[in-house]
Amino acid sequence: MTSTKQTEANRRNAQKSTGPRTPEGKAAVRLNALRHGLCARTAVLPAESAEEFQQLCADLETEWHPQGRTEQYLLEQMAVAQWKAARACNMEYNVWDQGALTESRMRTLEYVLKQQTRWERAYFKALRDLQTLQKLRPPQPEAPDPPEDTEPEPASKTNEQSHSDPQPNQNESGAHISDSPAEVGQEELPRSEPSET
Repeated sequence: MTSTKQTEANRRNAQKSTGPRTPEGKAAVRLNALRHGLCARTAVLPAESAEEFQQLCADLETEWHPQGRTEQYLLEQMAVAQWKAARACNMEYNVWDQGALTESRMRTLEYVLKQQTRWERAYFKALRDLQTLQKLRPPQPEAPDPPEDTEPEPASKTNEQSHSDPQPNQNESGAHISDSPAEVGQEELPRSEPSET
């Protein structure tokens, strides 16, 4: 158990150490606890491309069309998990690229592979949750079909259909169509007349 003197000394020392106060100081120490980048509070490390991460987020948003804050959160979880799984793949490559595996590199490799598996699992869990939420969405009202450009039927056509007696067919000029070739201007074939004998 600490004495009263020790407790007072701890309080005085704590007043002297308040951490960085300026924006520059805060920026300098924000990644102090970061050792390997797999558990960073920020998804993009200083050596990585923020534009690539933003593009990944935009691509996922285009693919999944999140609606509401919860779906957006799950989409962000997918983006972070995919980003960190890719980082773990790069780290694995770097470990193998260093040559023969020492005991310490073996431990690093095992850790990296565990992290890679962890981020892949996190990605697919967020994906399943997002798909479940999207299935539970209330159905969106469908947009009505645009009216077709149809012209109303002419009154004469309507009248023709309402009569029970069939009307004679007419061509475009309105001339009566007949079976007789003479009526349409064709020559009639000569008829043989019976001969008198």
